[in-house]
Amino acid sequence: MRTVFKILLPILVLAIGFGAFRVLKSTKPEQTPPEVQERIWRVEVERAVPQRLAPELTLYGRVETPDLMRATASAPAWVTEVAVRDGDRIAEGDVLVRLDERDFLPRIAQARAQIAELEAQIDSERNRYETDKLALEKEKRLLALARDAVARQERLKTQRVGAEQALDEAEQAAVQQALAVSNREMTLADHPTRLRALEARLASNRARLDELELEYARATVRAPYDGIVTGVEVTVGDQVSKGQVLARMFALDSLQVRARVPAPYQAELVTALRERGELPAEAEIGKQALALTLDRIAGEAGPSGVDGLFHVAGDPAALRLGQMLTLRLERPARDAVIAVPFRAVYGGGRVYKLEAGRMVGVDVETLGERRGGDAGERLLVRSPQIQAGDLIVTTHMPNAVDGLRVETLAEGRVAKAPAGSDRPGGAAASAGSTDAGKTQAVQ
Repeated sequence: MRTVFKILLPILVLAIGFGAFRVLKSTKPEQTPPEVQERIWRVEVERAVPQRLAPELTLYGRVETPDLMRATASAPAWVTEVAVRDGDRIAEGDVLVRLDERDFLPRIAQARAQIAELEAQIDSERNRYETDKLALEKEKRLLALARDAVARQERLKTQRVGAEQALDEAEQAAVQQALAVSNREMTLADHPTRLRALEARLASNRARLDELELEYARATVRAPYDGIVTGVEVTVGDQVSKGQVLARMFALDSLQVRARVPAPYQAELVTALRERGELPAEAEIGKQALALTLDRIAGEAGPSGVDGLFHVAGDPAALRLGQMLTLRLERPARDAVIAVPFRAVYGGGRVYKLEAGRMVGVDVETLGERRGGDAGERLLVRSPQIQAGDLIVTTHMPNAVDGLRVETLAEGRVAKAPAGSDRPGGAAASAGSTDAGKTQAVQ
């Protein structure tokens, strides 16, 4: 009997426990199944306002000048004064460098002495010419007398009263006098040649004197125009050679900016310049804006683009040679353009509109960027699918897809505002809701 009880007791305990489990399960309260709700993202939006705008092109340029003046030494000399330093702003006529005048004056005096000598030789040649003309007349008379003497001795010889030796002496005298006449005539004939040679030497020496006087005048190097000194290559006591650079300077009004225009924009800008003559641009120097104009494109291009040459339309006083500038070039204006924040564009060519509480993707043409005043830089886009008044989503959503459920921040503030928001503390609650919405949108 006790053995049977030991066997049935565990079975009875299990049966009682199973029965209790069934009773508890059948009497538990019913739970309603959880309702799955779609998450709503809060975003910022802007209304599309199509308008005619000109996109801007950001370029990087360097200040240069085609008229950099290099003042050189006019002759070998010593430097006695350096009146300027690098960076000095100077006026036309200001002294840059002086060379020692003692290196110039002796050469000028020597040239003047040579000129005086040649002038004396020319006067002597002219006097000689007049003397030779008078002497020729007398020598011709002597020649006639000598010939008469020969004729007389021949008659005496024929009459056998004259000596043979006398006739020979008369003929010899006549020949010698004829030779003297011939030499005198040759001397007179050479007079124009000798005179031209002397006059040519005189002209050469006068030209040399002009050259030396010009070198002397340039011994004091002066600024040919208003400008800025970019370098001084000598100091007092230096000995310089002819043509050696002493100082460099440039005129402010000769400055220009050279910037590389990317190859994709080359044809557009060449066409715009041909139609308009110039394109406005602007560079920022510190907090000041400097007006520029693109007035020509360089004649030689490279694989990356072509250089644009900008004229400085504003005050160039703040510019220096070699200075690097960031330029904003205004490209030709386009119609039906919408300016949106950079964050509103995905992949460089897609934005999202807000329609019926959901995001709708639209492919757009990206035209370029433009400064938007207080709104900062904007990206200009264009698409026939965007009409005036459409809401453009400007919050960048990492999970942006077509059909994503969103609401504007303004709608979120209304939904989360407490019933007593018009009482004290209500404004703070509304502000807290706004901050929460912004945080959720970033997530």
